[in-house]
Amino acid sequence: MIAWWSWILTAVGVTGLYFAGRRRAVGWGIGLGAQILWVAYAVTTRQYGFLVSAFAYGWVYAKNFRSWRADSRKEASDAAA
Repeated sequence: MIAWWSWILTAVGVTGLYFAGRRRAVGWGIGLGAQILWVAYAVTTRQYGFLVSAFAYGWVYAKNFRSWRADSRKEASDAAA
């Protein structure tokens, strides 16, 4: 089962990117959730390098979500004006 984890987690991550690219907030949530799964994978398989990537990707997902949300709010207020 562990051998399939990386493939499943890759599919989850790509799904998150797809929805984020379609401007859906759920995409960022999926991406952040995938990083939690990558941490579990890294610890279970003792491949600790994945911990660094999971935290880095998680930071980028969170930063981009905040930026995306701020841009969306600005666009909504500009459209209302």
